[in-house]
Amino acid sequence: MTIEPPLDTPDNVSHQKIIQVFLRTGPPTREELLVHYPAKFTWHQLKTFVNSGDLGLLKRNKALQKRYNAWSPGVVKEYGSLENYLINHRLQWGKPDTLSLLPSALDSDIRLKDVSISSSKSNQFLPSLPPDAPEYFKADIPFDSEFISIIQNDWPYSVPIEIEHTLIWSRVPIFHPDLIPAEVDTRIQQDGLCGFTGTDELPPSPSTLPECLPALAEWGITMEKLVRSPRGNPEIEDMVRNAGREIDGFVKRRWVEREWETAWFVNPPRIQSVRGLAHIHVFAKKKEYL
Repeated sequence: MTIEPPLDTPDNVSHQKIIQVFLRTGPPTREELLVHYPAKFTWHQLKTFVNSGDLGLLKRNKALQKRYNAWSPGVVKEYGSLENYLINHRLQWGKPDTLSLLPSALDSDIRLKDVSISSSKSNQFLPSLPPDAPEYFKADIPFDSEFISIIQNDWPYSVPIEIEHTLIWSRVPIFHPDLIPAEVDTRIQQDGLCGFTGTDELPPSPSTLPECLPALAEWGITMEKLVRSPRGNPEIEDMVRNAGREIDGFVKRRWVEREWETAWFVNPPRIQSVRGLAHIHVFAKKKEYL
């Protein structure tokens, strides 16, 4: 049995109509996610995992991961690598994301416009940065800058359907010595960066993680398997938070706090899916859903 997904808010789940949603191949649609790949995690659990110190806790639905694993070899065969696929097709630098099957509410007004899409299967590389390029990712970088590409994650983590999973790809570094003091560099290289916007409440404490671990049972996650650094003194914690200040400022510009609550993070190199391209993850939830 399959169901028609809600069009507006998750509150109307009880009024859904029974229909067929057939499984395709390649990136999933919103309807497929809702029917065939239901969210494993709640919003609270997601925020707990982001703030836990181990970003490796964030997972994709196992069935969706299997579908991704079946899709990606074909892309590698066609483009040479996933990085080439991103550079030469998926990332339309400086342009709105019109390729996603999971459009953002922020892009609803521009998806109807005629936006030219460039694509090449040749093995092209990113051009060298011009002399006036910023030395690293900054809060005030324009949304249509040639140095970034803001897209929806075609293969989102297992998040509730009302939460958007956005990726901000950057041609300029996100981790930079001017932002990361030497005292916390090793920690950030292992743990990554994270932050929260749109709420005055503190994020869930890492001490509450054991309460959320049952949601990760099918991945065999236990407290003993976590990979994270011990919390430092207040000065060290301030350095870590401050290392993400430019990202936090950008997220607040893109997802206005009176309308959105977000949890953002940058995976450490050890778990980055595409190490040749820097990117930021943003889980964004409209406040009308809260």
